[in-house]
Amino acid sequence: MKIRYYTAGLFFLMACQTEKSIPTVSSSPAVTANDVSNVWVSDKGDGTFQNPVLDADYSDPDVVRIGDDYYMTSSSFNAIPGLQILHSKDLVNWKLIGYALDRQAPFDHFAKPQHGNGVWAPAIRHHNGEFYIYWGDPDFGIYMVKTKNPAGRWDSPVLVKEGKGLIDSCPLWDEDGNAYLVHGWAGSRAGIKSVLTVNRMNPEGTKVLDEGVMVFDGHDAHPTVEGPKFYKRNGYYYIFAPAGGVSTGWQLVLRSKNVYGPYEEKIVLDQGQTPINGPHQGAWVDTKSGEDWFFHFQDKEAYGRVVHLQPMKWVNDWPMIGEDKDGDGKGQPVLTYKKPNVGKTYPIMTPAESDEFNNHLLGLQWQWHANPKATWAFASNKGHLRLFTDQIPEGGKNLWDVPNLLLQKFPGETFTVTTKLTFKPNPKLENERTGLVVMGLDYGFVSIVSKKDGLYLTYNTALKADKGTPEKEQILGKLTGNEVQFRVNVSPGAKCQFSYSEDGQNFKNAGAPFTATVGKWIGAKVGLFAIREDKTNDSGFADYDWFRITK
Repeated sequence: MKIRYYTAGLFFLMACQTEKSIPTVSSSPAVTANDVSNVWVSDKGDGTFQNPVLDADYSDPDVVRIGDDYYMTSSSFNAIPGLQILHSKDLVNWKLIGYALDRQAPFDHFAKPQHGNGVWAPAIRHHNGEFYIYWGDPDFGIYMVKTKNPAGRWDSPVLVKEGKGLIDSCPLWDEDGNAYLVHGWAGSRAGIKSVLTVNRMNPEGTKVLDEGVMVFDGHDAHPTVEGPKFYKRNGYYYIFAPAGGVSTGWQLVLRSKNVYGPYEEKIVLDQGQTPINGPHQGAWVDTKSGEDWFFHFQDKEAYGRVVHLQPMKWVNDWPMIGEDKDGDGKGQPVLTYKKPNVGKTYPIMTPAESDEFNNHLLGLQWQWHANPKATWAFASNKGHLRLFTDQIPEGGKNLWDVPNLLLQKFPGETFTVTTKLTFKPNPKLENERTGLVVMGLDYGFVSIVSKKDGLYLTYNTALKADKGTPEKEQILGKLTGNEVQFRVNVSPGAKCQFSYSEDGQNFKNAGAPFTATVGKWIGAKVGLFAIREDKTNDSGFADYDWFRITK
């Protein structure tokens, strides 16, 4: 059975290619052993897999098939580059291959950190030879980007429907030539929520043609229904939509013979007797061999919304997802399962984590916290990444207000990050600073800061940073040179122990353990920064030799 959706694929693009001096990210090089995580691997190597297939914060995933290839995108919120694209041949082994968005508009608005805003719950589709990605920005409306060549650049975003609170959009092109767009509502902006609306679109998919029809109201039995995905099968229109809330909800499916309803409803997946809370919001895909599968996320608090893969089958034109132990037609998540039948076995792969900074291309795992400036960072063929200090924004109270945070997702529950750097501040300035940070609503970092009499090591934390809480700083000592290695060990419960070493061998703990927390709609992130307090015409800089993630 062919699923009636059309779906978008990969492209090889990193943020900031419009400004040639900003480090660009490579396309998709050949997989090597170094590309496989030693933190978490889903493929067990024996024909089975374990969930999650991605133990990282790929929130609100949408996955689609083009021939033998599968492509995933997910929410990226304020992070840039945005609309990450992952590729797989077997639904279990995934590689991060690019992004569809190199800047967020309005550009000045997103030049400042817009925590939790920006790209919400995208959908990817393919229609008439073009690749489309739709998403809702809760403050500006529903956007679309497209391309004829998914391996090239994507067109500039088109505002398909302007308005406040328009989120979680997904298109459907019908057999009769009509096009539709389903979306949800953000109560924080629109004043309404738990409602799904269908609009007619022009065939090009660039604008809606009406005010829309409310096709489902979840207030009675399915509060916070959102994240709809639109499909057609066997004459039925299907809307797959999560309900019940991020951490405790369930997967709802609606069906109707008429695009505007009335829609029948059925819960097809919930937590059941498993430890997988809130298994919902994702994508239905099939294989060429005729199997059906469903992706969803699980909210793991500081670790983000990780991605699970569930078997799926059709019973009386309703999907049954996961395993149905009591025969009531409603499934619960599987923890391990036989891999999808895609006709052959493919190499194990995982999204990139470590970065040796050995060429002029940053790894695809990196994202800035806002639209970047050309002066923030320069990769080179000299074997390091150079971060120039940037002035803290006027009125900035802590790192929550700083845009030049170069971060990546937590790769699992237990891991260690170690990085080596050389710091060369401007000798005419004080309080230039660079370091290794774990960022969320609370954050902690270990850093080097410049003072009149030399360089000092510090350990800093801020609780409720989003409320403007000042940092607490602990001076660890004076640095004898300008080279150091920083480390953070993350253990279960997101406990983070920072440490440092001046000789690369002996590490000293930096203060007491710090517990990582969520960000705004995202998990905690780990990465690098370089800041200063004063304006200057000659910023100091830090050269980062490598950034390594180990078990």
